[in-house]
Amino acid sequence: MAEMTYYVALPFVFSDDGMAAGEATECFSANAAVMRAEALSRKPGHAGAIAFLRTGDPSSGDFNDAKLIRKFGDVPDDLSAL
Repeated sequence: MAEMTYYVALPFVFSDDGMAAGEATECFSANAAVMRAEALSRKPGHAGAIAFLRTGDPSSGDFNDAKLIRKFGDVPDDLSAL
């Protein structure tokens, strides 16, 4: 199967330990992911949000590292776990 690119908006919410990733939302384009991340960053209880993309082969599960498109608000500096 061919490689596919997934665009994602991911909020970060306040937690007892400081901050935690919320529920990711898949988007149809980079622009849509940016717009969704900005909206998520403004929701009550959210510290911030990011828009990122990942490219890979879903049939094999092999994906490249996530690439940050844009971040909003307060998000962790280390995003290597994406």
